[in-house]
Amino acid sequence: MDSRRNSNRVLILDFGSQYTQLIARRVRELKVYCEIHPFNMPFEKVRSWGPWATILSGSPASVFDKNAPIVDRGVFSLGVPVLGICYGLQLTAHLLGGRVEKSADREYGLARLKIQPGSALFRGFRKGAPVQVWMSHGDRVMRLPRGFRVTATTTSSPFAAVENPALGFYGVQFHPEVAHTPRGKEILANFLFRIAGCEPTWDMGSFIEQSVKEVREKARKGNVICALSGGVDSSVAAALVARAVGDRLTCIFVDNGVLRKGEAAQVREAFGQKLGATLACVDASRRFLRRLQGVEDPEKKRKIIGSEFIAVFEEQARRIKGVEWLVQGTLYPDVIESLSFKGPSATIKSHHNVGGLPSAMRLKLIEPLRELFKDEVRDLGRKLGVPEEIVSRHPFPGPGLAVRIVGAVTPERVRILQEADAIVQDVIGAAGLRGTLWQAFAVLLPVKSVGVMGDERTYENVCAVRAVTSLDGMTADWYPLPYEVLGAISRRIINEVKGINRVVYDVSSKPPSTIEWE
Repeated sequence: MDSRRNSNRVLILDFGSQYTQLIARRVRELKVYCEIHPFNMPFEKVRSWGPWATILSGSPASVFDKNAPIVDRGVFSLGVPVLGICYGLQLTAHLLGGRVEKSADREYGLARLKIQPGSALFRGFRKGAPVQVWMSHGDRVMRLPRGFRVTATTTSSPFAAVENPALGFYGVQFHPEVAHTPRGKEILANFLFRIAGCEPTWDMGSFIEQSVKEVREKARKGNVICALSGGVDSSVAAALVARAVGDRLTCIFVDNGVLRKGEAAQVREAFGQKLGATLACVDASRRFLRRLQGVEDPEKKRKIIGSEFIAVFEEQARRIKGVEWLVQGTLYPDVIESLSFKGPSATIKSHHNVGGLPSAMRLKLIEPLRELFKDEVRDLGRKLGVPEEIVSRHPFPGPGLAVRIVGAVTPERVRILQEADAIVQDVIGAAGLRGTLWQAFAVLLPVKSVGVMGDERTYENVCAVRAVTSLDGMTADWYPLPYEVLGAISRRIINEVKGINRVVYDVSSKPPSTIEWE
């Protein structure tokens, strides 16, 4: 166990809730280190992991289901505080001798919590004052285990919050981790600090210090390479590893011909002098565009770009002597997905990142960001001195503009979309909306429409604009851009981009739509 993890950390056991990542985010925001593991983590591993506190997540399941997710009872014998959230509360009551009933109707939505006095979980809350919470459950607790008492109720939940402070067991029927429970973070803080005795020591400063030490110890010899895309994840990973190994790191940036306007120059400028590592820039744009000629199927585009990238990257790596390590910008949501007790989600589209590269190249992996969420990576990047235009950059798909050009990819269509997308970025930035949005971009459609410019009839392309808000990209809502912003985007694209005479705005959310069009 490293020094960052030998104390003051929280174990979150996942029972399949859509909100489990939010629990971890809230705990991290309170500067307490935590990890998510599946509910069926072997008890000996739970014990050796050594949590100071354990949180049991919600679940869409019922404790009465044939294959209901059930935690090992030993979790309640560790002598550390346990907080059960929603299903976690029902499971705690079920396993410790209480009674849970299957409800005929699911309670979903806002509720008003009435708090009883005397609970450390609600320290700082005024007695009798209604507190808004978010409910989402089917089963409900009907009788508490021996030694438990009620600490909060709602009109429909007589056991909305319960506790056995002597044993350190607490439960809430609502979800304190979601934004619809405005004071939920205070409840989690009370559990972490007042009940579990955690200290707010998790921050990016300590993470940098520890991670640099770990990378130095791991990669004591041999050269290191990193595929630098210019995006947030690879850029921050490269900056962190460069601090650890210095000029033994070589970053390889491949221009695949379907990048944003000026992106290759931006990467060279941002990292050529500031990274502290060797930067190799490869212009393979003609090579990629040649392979994409005549290809319209989005999955084929992805696979062509992925395989061609591996080929180019391997060619460059062979020119570097003594390469033993490969840096990847794997983030914690990727790790969580691979640990999910349900298994990986159904494949909607192949992964943006390069797949199979480590095994193909027989290199050992360095993944310095695998414990972090996206917002933490941005914070880390700022502390490492990564330029703000990179740190605040919106997510960009690995296949680039190839999957934002619906249909065939040609040099001319790439040029048109690059120009249109640059205008979207410019107007969004000028309106001060970049930090509000998860992503904003242009899509070139395989549709032409009639228009009139001056006294001439035109028959040119249609461009769609997409702008969404999201926490992690798993779900997203379309953003109501102000009319003046939409107007500015449309006017500039139609006036400045030769080849587009009509602009439309995408007002679909994820689900059912994906963020990207392909």
